[in-house]
Amino acid sequence: MDPVPALEEPLKKVLGPATAKVMAEHLGLHTVGDLLHHYPRRYEERGQLTHLADLPMDEHVTVVAMVADARLHTFASSKAPRGKGQRLEVTITDGSGRLQLVFFGNGVHKPHKDLLPGTRAMFAGKVSVFNRRLQLAHPAYELLRGEGEESVESWAGALIPLYPATAKLESWKIGKAIQTVLPGAQEAVDPLPAALREGRALVTLPEALLKIHRPHTKADIEDARARLKWDEAFVLQVALARRRHADGQLPAVPRRPAPDGLLTAFDARLPFTLTEGQRKVSAEIFADLATDHPMHRLLQGEVGSGKTMVALRAMLAVVDAGGQAAMLAPTEVLAQQHHRSVVEMMGGLAEGGMLGGAEQATKVVLLTGSMGAAARRQALLDLVTGEAGIVIGTHALIEDKVRFHDLGLVVVDEQHRFGVEQRDALRGKGNQPPHLLVMTATPIPRTVAMTVFGDLETSVLDQLPAGRSPIASHVVPAADKPHFLARAWERVREEVGKGHQAYVVCPRIGDEEDDPKKAAGKKSPEDEAEKRPPLAVLDTADQLARGPLQGLAVEVLHGRMAPDDKDAVMRRFAAGETDVLVATTVIEVGVNVPNATAMVIMDADRFGVSQLHQLRGRVGRGAAPGLCLLVSEMPEASPARQRLTAVAATLDGFALSRIDLEQRREGDVLGQAQSGARTSLRMLAVIEDEEIIAEAREEATGLVARDPELTRLPGLRTALDALLDEEREQFLEKG
Repeated sequence: MDPVPALEEPLKKVLGPATAKVMAEHLGLHTVGDLLHHYPRRYEERGQLTHLADLPMDEHVTVVAMVADARLHTFASSKAPRGKGQRLEVTITDGSGRLQLVFFGNGVHKPHKDLLPGTRAMFAGKVSVFNRRLQLAHPAYELLRGEGEESVESWAGALIPLYPATAKLESWKIGKAIQTVLPGAQEAVDPLPAALREGRALVTLPEALLKIHRPHTKADIEDARARLKWDEAFVLQVALARRRHADGQLPAVPRRPAPDGLLTAFDARLPFTLTEGQRKVSAEIFADLATDHPMHRLLQGEVGSGKTMVALRAMLAVVDAGGQAAMLAPTEVLAQQHHRSVVEMMGGLAEGGMLGGAEQATKVVLLTGSMGAAARRQALLDLVTGEAGIVIGTHALIEDKVRFHDLGLVVVDEQHRFGVEQRDALRGKGNQPPHLLVMTATPIPRTVAMTVFGDLETSVLDQLPAGRSPIASHVVPAADKPHFLARAWERVREEVGKGHQAYVVCPRIGDEEDDPKKAAGKKSPEDEAEKRPPLAVLDTADQLARGPLQGLAVEVLHGRMAPDDKDAVMRRFAAGETDVLVATTVIEVGVNVPNATAMVIMDADRFGVSQLHQLRGRVGRGAAPGLCLLVSEMPEASPARQRLTAVAATLDGFALSRIDLEQRREGDVLGQAQSGARTSLRMLAVIEDEEIIAEAREEATGLVARDPELTRLPGLRTALDALLDEEREQFLEKG
């Protein structure tokens, strides 16, 4: 039997079962290679102290500081053996601030001996507040001056790496484990082609791993980071380039619209002219549809930029060419809304096979999981016979029973709601792979588009159609200024008085108490801190109807309503019969009621930046200006309130998407957006490292074009297997 390569050695063999178990459970590390790629978050210099003034609340931190003062207090206690309890209070300092450490009971004896004034140590614990002062209760600690200087030297010479740690595993314990496995770094197989590495003056992978974990100078850290960022960017871009290359080899039926067919008839009945952006993006899509390889295009555009119109014209072009088009929507509400608006836009052109239907008409069918058996049977029949040129549906479209006559185009709305597997399941329903158009109304920074959607070509719609009105956004500080909230409801009444309508959005439905499972669930930390639950649709609607909005027609909409009820509520709202719709985020995308001009978002701080931008895009869709009020109980200085101020300050979704990304970990964006798996990016920051990602994409595309199977680069193939988890690897292998 061949020996196991050093980096694939299980940690339990090297570190023992107990440590390996904690590392696997709390950090997801299983092999020597996993541990070597668990990089320090930052470094401390022995001559420099941590900024205690900037510590985050409720987070597990590691600090390096000096003991300024230590006092042992004795107090009366019924729990202590002799009726006297002990509390050790230690003050540590770094020049920028002070931090209190506290130890109780039997836990005071060792720190009382160790933590004498002037002692330097690393401390790890969760930051809390007591008597308005920051403190760490019972922190773990490791002295930096003990027997000589060897404990510091054994870490990192003059620089001490601080690792992402957990309450069960302090940074220095991780550091010691890494020192044990560091010799294995010499056997790391280099994924970068030698020419690329030398051309960019990057250090080898073994050298980078040694320098990241045991740097002697800051230049060592910079060398290692530059190299490891390139690894991550390049390996991911090679994976995406291989998918693009494989897709490019697939055959597809070219779909060119007939000269005087359905598309021409549709354009002729449009009551407005397309924007220049819509025309440009349509031209890109039509050029792709005319080729004999499947289109793979991402259409991203601002809320309300007219993406649905562009997608519908692409679907009509495919129907013109004898094929069928399917649009996949993430929710039933959105599928029904799309179906309604497509049928309205097409008029008689959507009445194929019916009396009074236009000559070039086709049939537009809806397919969702909750349809009645008869309607579902008819829809399935219309698809398999080709009677229906366009189908709009939810996940129900992916089921095995669904068969198409000749599926030519798949449009996926709001890609981030679907796993890639679902996208591929629908693509597999064509006789040959259909063309694919993915739409998102969440503006995505260029680097995220290259990283998350790197297998797709990108088109951007950044122009709003004529007739769209500006939206004024304001933060309503309900806690500091309750009269502002009263004024918000007055503004809603004023809008309704002008003949308009309003949305009120809440984070929760409100009937969870009826569900024993939900009622038994724990409350979120925010709820515990505020001693109040997030505002709920049912409660809020009731309070508004009996209070500030009395006399207005108020209805509710949420995800747990029966589909027919949801549809009926949306129809009444669209028809102007309802004044105020109190809803959850089911209205976040695709809902189009031009007469709705005002939106009040309750507990707005509980929503993400992109979600708030999406919700706001539901108003200002007609001739009258829109108004969006972001209600929050959070204090002015809190990060949550600052986030709301940023949303209120700009309508530029691309600017907001950068703010959103800066506030979240890349893992949320990359891992969740693709397969729900943990992101492979540890060192690369998709906003800061834009240049590296762009260059890596270019290098990867050239390399894959020359050698798609990577036959001459075994190290790169190994890195692909290691860096892309199984789920993502499957997604990349699918054509």
